[in-house]
Amino acid sequence: MSDDVSVEDEQTTPEAPVVEPAEAPVETDADEANEDDELVEEGEIAGDYLEQLLDILDFDGDIDLDVEGGRAIVAIDGGDDLTKLVGQRGEVLDALQELTRLAVQQSTGDRSRLMLDVAGWRAGRRTRLSSLGTDVAKRVAESGEKESLKPMTPFERKIVHDAVAKVDGVRSESEGAEPNRRVVVLPST
Repeated sequence: MSDDVSVEDEQTTPEAPVVEPAEAPVETDADEANEDDELVEEGEIAGDYLEQLLDILDFDGDIDLDVEGGRAIVAIDGGDDLTKLVGQRGEVLDALQELTRLAVQQSTGDRSRLMLDVAGWRAGRRTRLSSLGTDVAKRVAESGEKESLKPMTPFERKIVHDAVAKVDGVRSESEGAEPNRRVVVLPST
C-alpha cells in the first residue's frame, strides 16, 4: 500500500458559502419618536378612562401624563379623596392600574406597561424602598450576615434590588413564591 493519495481518492466537499451574522436592527430616531408617540397615545387613553372614573366616583383630581423609561406614566393628584384610590399598601392602586392597562389594551390592541400613581403614593413608596434597600445593603456589607426583608410585590422588589446593586460588597436575590416572595440581601462572594 502506498501512502500516496491519488486524485481519485481525495474527497472534496464544496465550500459552504460564508454567511455573515445578521446585525441587530438599529433603532433610529424615527423609531424612538414612533414609540414615544404610541406611549403618549397610551397615556391619553388612560387619562380619558381615569377621568371618566373620577367623574363617576365624584372625586376631584388632576391627571398628568408623561413618558419615562419606555412606558407611559399617569399620575392623579390634587383631590382630597384620592387616598381611597390607593388603599392599604397600594392594593386598590394596583387593581386600578391593571384596569387602566386593560382599557388601553382594549383600545390599542397592544398590552400596556403603563405605570399609575395616585396622590404621589407610588413615588413616595419608591423613595422609602430605595432608602430601605440601601440601608440594609450597608448593614449586610458591614456585618457579613444576610438579611431577609418582608414580602413585597414585584414592583417593590425591583426598587430594592436596584438600590442594593449600587452598594459594593453585597448582592440581592428574591426567594419564595407569590404573594410571599421577598428580597434577601447577602454579602458578595
